[in-house]
Amino acid sequence: MKRFGALFAELDASTSTHAKVAALVRYLREAPDEDAAWAMYFLAGGKPRQLVRTAQLRALALQASGLPEWLFEESYQAVGDLAETIALVLPAPADGGGARGLHAWMTERLLPLRGADEGTVALAVRDCWAELDSLGRFLFVKLVGGGFRVGVSKLLVQRAAAEFAGLDPKLVAARMMGYTDGKREPTADAWRAIVAPADGEAAARDPSQPYPFFLAQALASEPDEASLGPASDWLAEWKFDGIRGQIVQRAGRVWVWSRGEELMTDRFPELERLAAAWPDGTVVDGEIVAWDALAAPLPGSETLGRPGPFATLQQRIGRKTLSARVLAEAPAGFIAYDLLEQGGQDLRAQPQHARRAALEALAGACVPPLPCSPLLTAPDWATLAERRARSRELGVEGLMLKHRDSAYGTGRVKRSGEAGERLAWWKWKIDPLTVDGVLIYAQAGHGRRASVYTDYTFAVWNRAPRDAAEAQAVVEAITERRPADPEGLQLVSFTKAYSGLSDAEFRAVDAVIRETTLENFGPVRSVRPTLVVELAFEGIARSKRHKSGVALRFPRMLRVREDKPLHEANTLADLEALLSA
Repeated sequence: MKRFGALFAELDASTSTHAKVAALVRYLREAPDEDAAWAMYFLAGGKPRQLVRTAQLRALALQASGLPEWLFEESYQAVGDLAETIALVLPAPADGGGARGLHAWMTERLLPLRGADEGTVALAVRDCWAELDSLGRFLFVKLVGGGFRVGVSKLLVQRAAAEFAGLDPKLVAARMMGYTDGKREPTADAWRAIVAPADGEAAARDPSQPYPFFLAQALASEPDEASLGPASDWLAEWKFDGIRGQIVQRAGRVWVWSRGEELMTDRFPELERLAAAWPDGTVVDGEIVAWDALAAPLPGSETLGRPGPFATLQQRIGRKTLSARVLAEAPAGFIAYDLLEQGGQDLRAQPQHARRAALEALAGACVPPLPCSPLLTAPDWATLAERRARSRELGVEGLMLKHRDSAYGTGRVKRSGEAGERLAWWKWKIDPLTVDGVLIYAQAGHGRRASVYTDYTFAVWNRAPRDAAEAQAVVEAITERRPADPEGLQLVSFTKAYSGLSDAEFRAVDAVIRETTLENFGPVRSVRPTLVVELAFEGIARSKRHKSGVALRFPRMLRVREDKPLHEANTLADLEALLSA
């Protein structure tokens, strides 16, 4: 654990990509393979499942520290991170131990805590804390609490592994696909396969392994011939709101992977049945969507059926058991984008138009049918812009643009081929929906924002105020802690947001929050309503879990509306109108 702790500290302290890669390579040269397997799993984005409840960790730390509860809570609020707070308040260890490696800690000490009773967990946690130094305790709490994060990207980890092994980073990226899936425990053998010499690559591949996903860049401006060349050089498709995935059919079995490298076969049995009869050695890239089989087809398609709202698909995400009712009420489908492998042959280097032709041929022979993403043809960019303008009406997010000669790359790149940027993939999304909300609650952020209030809850009016005076009367009632009049004007919370503003803007809002705080509820402050903030979001759906009756998709802050008075903020009726838009 000490070696892993030292690596974590070095990565956390540096902003230099070169320094981080160098630190990772040094670690890989020194660490045993079984430790490197776990370290690369976590650093590449593997999510440790929560082994100990946060409430129990807090209670054990409070007991071990001997602090009064109020002082522990004040310390937590000042630090902003529970693991860091615990590491700071615990008494010094007897020997500053933790000499055993990361693999031993995970398999012998941490993983056995899963499912153990509270007494066993309490004893084990105290023993672990007694062995570890402050940094080790911090990492321990992060790992057993399921909250481990560090400032390195998966791409950087792959680059370091490639440098360590003397391999092409693209090969390492391909080998690491699926490595961070939570259903698989990282092993020394799995790690050695990632950094093994490149000889015999095809034979060594795990049959379940998907390919690294090719990701699109967002267009910064409207496309035209000067920026992207003729529209006829591009294949345009609708951009769907679902889960990007790959279906792998090899060795007589089917695996369904998400873009986040999570194995999701058991969550989508419809997709397993869809691919069961595909020819062996077939890998298809596409979008997992909620599927409305009776809806009219989208423009560009002649087949009945189209994707449903993402909120429907959410009913399937995270469920351990799929009842017949859930399968009936939230059916899933798959829209194919690309054919990556056919008959065991990797097709990614072929041009887009050739892969598309092969995909359509496969789809035409499939039983049950394999829906392909409709292609939209247009003589020029203006015509495509007109079709994109209908996106929200059709329930899609805009258009995807793929150059007809582009290969299938790795990750989010701007170049794919010798011709340069024009061969990349681009997403041409529609403008987000917006609403003006009133800030009513705030909570401090995490990490470098732990001392600044950055996580906000917003409200809208239950109806439009008659004038500024009526709105001000509600503010005064809130300030005086008087209950809201159920028959009168009131503010109704509807969403949370914590991103979108600059550091300077967050500091300015933080100052207002501290000046207008009314009450503290643990880490949360209620504030006197004074600020209107413009929020952007990708979609809206009905929700029984929210007081407002709606839920926003990807809400974020655009700007503080210093020009807008409180009584001009949006209303529930405005949100209802967006639902039907």
